[in-house]
Amino acid sequence: MLTRHAHSTLNEEGRINGDPSVPVPITEQGRAEAEQVGHQLAQVSIELCVHTRFARTRETADAMLLGRDVPRMVEPLLDDIDVGELEGATVEDYHAWKREHERSEPFPGGESLDDAARRYARAFRGLLERPEQAILVVCHEIPVRYALNAAAGSEELDAPEHQIPNATPYLFDADTLSRAAARIERLLP
Repeated sequence: MLTRHAHSTLNEEGRINGDPSVPVPITEQGRAEAEQVGHQLAQVSIELCVHTRFARTRETADAMLLGRDVPRMVEPLLDDIDVGELEGATVEDYHAWKREHERSEPFPGGESLDDAARRYARAFRGLLERPEQAILVVCHEIPVRYALNAAAGSEELDAPEHQIPNATPYLFDADTLSRAAARIERLLP
């Protein structure tokens, strides 16, 4: 099961963050979203919770699993994209930069979208090698979007699904996640 983190302070401000050392907490709205998902998942056996190095994913996992004793694992391969010098920029500035550059070009001082996609495919393959059958993964919009679009056989990673809502779980079985990883790898140069 993959989910984007709950609503964060930067979602509220319309800014981007790709540096896990920058504290970006979830909001009260985000906490309520995550607790609601936790209520929906209360009867589902979860053997492992994986989250990124970002505080907003850990806080989301904490709220979703409130009162449950579920082992945790931090997976840096699922971290949000490193946007380098665009850290803290507006979402509009981020989209403007993307329109002017190829996916293969790194953000100034950061990584490229293609490099992030390769990292996500490696993370998905790593999850498939784990012994647990039911894993909750709390990560970011881009890895969830890429997994959904790739698993569906899309010819591009950013479509048809583009706006991934906060704190919404998407179910993937092993075959579907494997198909997503393979498609991501095939779509990259």
